[in-house]
Amino acid sequence: MKKIIYTLALSTILWSCGGGGSDSPPPVNHAPTTPTLGNPVNNLFCLDNVLDFDWSSSTDSDPGDVITYHIEVAKNIQFSPIDQNLSATSTSISITLEQDVAYYWRVKATDGEDSSSYSSIHKFYTYGVGVTNQLPFMPELITPGLNSTVTGATATLQWTADDVNTTDILTFDVYFGTDLVPVSIASANQSTTSYVTPTLIASTPYYWKVVVKDGEGGQTIGQTWSFTTD
Repeated sequence: MKKIIYTLALSTILWSCGGGGSDSPPPVNHAPTTPTLGNPVNNLFCLDNVLDFDWSSSTDSDPGDVITYHIEVAKNIQFSPIDQNLSATSTSISITLEQDVAYYWRVKATDGEDSSSYSSIHKFYTYGVGVTNQLPFMPELITPGLNSTVTGATATLQWTADDVNTTDILTFDVYFGTDLVPVSIASANQSTTSYVTPTLIASTPYYWKVVVKDGEGGQTIGQTWSFTTD
């Protein structure tokens, strides 16, 4: 009987010390919500190169988390390289930029552990002294998706383009081919923002880019995009 009582007592001690329990799972951290951009608004022509940037505040469902915002400003929509990479705990910041330059900016929020998605991207142009014509913004890809696979005998290439000089009439030179750096103009001085390729070869990578011209002597060369045929 004493042996049975001793065994029961020992089992109770082991259980109370965690031998039969389970560890509590670590708390799950939640990323902040994605901020929404305010100023500079999209496609803005700025009359100064010292600009006040602002955006909406993010929320975080974890009590006590301190939110920090990371602001990125670049001269191309790929943000490579990043011209300005700044942090702020408030929802605004003043940044001094170069004159007569097209810029792109975005913001994300972080709580020290996790980050939100990036905001949408706004583009704007800074004023240049003595400048009467501003270059168009870089063209932006619509389709086919970058490095995607295309099925079909041909492909329709589509993009968008903007200019702060709203009276400028934009035209486009489309470079297309199998060269890693496209050198052949497939379509010159076209007014539409799409191009249908000639018959494609199966299982072949293709490369293309668009040069945007504003009719006033200004032109902007877009990045090289690519896709592969099925």
